[in-house]
Amino acid sequence: MAPKDGGEASSKLVLYSYWQSSCSWRVRFALNLKGLSYEYKAVNLAKGEQFTPDFEKLNPLHFVPVLVDGDVVVSDSYAILMYLEEKYPQRTLLPADPQQKALNLQVASIISSSIQPLLMLSILKYLEEKVGLEERLLFVQTNIEKGFLALEKLLKDFVGKYATGEEVYMGFVICRLMYLWHLRLLWLQNGLRLTCPSSLL
Repeated sequence: MAPKDGGEASSKLVLYSYWQSSCSWRVRFALNLKGLSYEYKAVNLAKGEQFTPDFEKLNPLHFVPVLVDGDVVVSDSYAILMYLEEKYPQRTLLPADPQQKALNLQVASIISSSIQPLLMLSILKYLEEKVGLEERLLFVQTNIEKGFLALEKLLKDFVGKYATGEEVYMGFVICRLMYLWHLRLLWLQNGLRLTCPSSLL
């Protein structure tokens, strides 16, 4: 499927992803919103495929997602979303209004920089090994609650169909997928309960 409103794909997009990665979900969601076709290449993190020499050339940090667009290789979901927005402007992920654009970028940054890194499986496994399961669960609960309460305060006075605008924009994509995925993987599996802030529904 070719881009509709500018930004022609010079070659087929390739997404290296893992089905349990909420960061990869964000990129897949954005690609579909923009109507961009791509080749999906699974990287099984459970089997350590992210540590192969070939994948290390794409991302020395051994994380997914990684997007390859011709000669361009972009890792990190936030960077990928910004790249897609610049290269393929159809079905924009950011509103034109400067205030709403800043709000979306702030929400996306809070999730990507202040919440998500603390909940990576490698960190949680390390915590469990060092301080035990109970402390790991407390760490998870504390940081998710802190992050989402901050987002609730940021968004509580914003009026729109979705959390960050009248359309599905970047902030909503990252927020919503973060909530849904970590609810399933971290909260339900560990017996924790989550009350979702109303602004994120």
